[in-house]
Amino acid sequence: MTAAAPRRVAVLGGGRSSEHEVSLASSASVAEGLRSGGFEVVSVTIGRDGIWRGESGEELSLVPGRGFDGADVVFPVLHGPFGEDGTVQGLLECLDVPYVGAGVAASAVCIDKVLSKEVMAQAGLPQVAYRALSAAAYAADPTAAIASIARLGWPVFVKPARLGSSVGIARVASADELGAALEAAFAHDPLAIVEAGARGIEVECSVLGNDDPIASQPGEILLAAGESGWYDYEAKYTPGGMQLIVPARISETALERVRALAVEAFVSSGCAGLARVDFFVEGEEVLLNELNTMPGFTPTSVYGALFAASGIPYPELLARLVELAIERFAASRSHRF
Repeated sequence: MTAAAPRRVAVLGGGRSSEHEVSLASSASVAEGLRSGGFEVVSVTIGRDGIWRGESGEELSLVPGRGFDGADVVFPVLHGPFGEDGTVQGLLECLDVPYVGAGVAASAVCIDKVLSKEVMAQAGLPQVAYRALSAAAYAADPTAAIASIARLGWPVFVKPARLGSSVGIARVASADELGAALEAAFAHDPLAIVEAGARGIEVECSVLGNDDPIASQPGEILLAAGESGWYDYEAKYTPGGMQLIVPARISETALERVRALAVEAFVSSGCAGLARVDFFVEGEEVLLNELNTMPGFTPTSVYGALFAASGIPYPELLARLVELAIERFAASRSHRF
């Protein structure tokens, strides 16, 4: 009997967002991991100009309904707008090719921190208190906006609503600092979210699956800066900026609560394939912070590291994600539209 040909996977990296470099690092790691697992890999780079280029630098042309360069699966290792927000997912749907990760709707919901929190609230999940604020509303009545935010207490965290990797985020300790932080967030996005400064331990949990997802062991984020610091861009991407402790140093009850809420948030958002879900834990209280549908993807990134600590090594994790993409595609195409 002839051995089956290896799966051909097109790995997308780069993109137009401010997370371009992070995506390139993640996609290179995914490509290497897939090759080590016996997959045939085609690497595609999306430039900051939005142009898709192949491994030799040639510009690619895509035809709806014709798939993607003979790939069995596309792995869009893209972070932020124009990649993780449903836009590329919609394009891949039009190409009629399986792809790893959440679909159009879930991607769009989860990248929007305000919309995502509204979905979580509708599902009854406990989460950090917040306010949404548009640039237009702030310009129209800054006094009212600041008064509403002040009711959250201090400190607060000001974030662009639809960006990731802690880009454009500021910790604000008083009303005097709020205006500058909002202007910085609005430079990235006309919608900002302001979150109450939750106490407790920052805990993250990875989820894997489609209809019957599983949760990893939760991990604790320990910052090199100690209690005076917070999980900003430098802490995430500077070597030694943070340490991941698995399992998190919380009670067994809280550990199981984190895992259960991670799966519930994943299902409530309509996710598929993978997600990393972030929490704050103080004693037995567990508060959901946010859900990331395409987290950082190097072997040492939190998503992969949590599953490695849970008994699923990186190459096996990637292989499962490829198969989950194919399963979801087959299931979706079995329905009439």
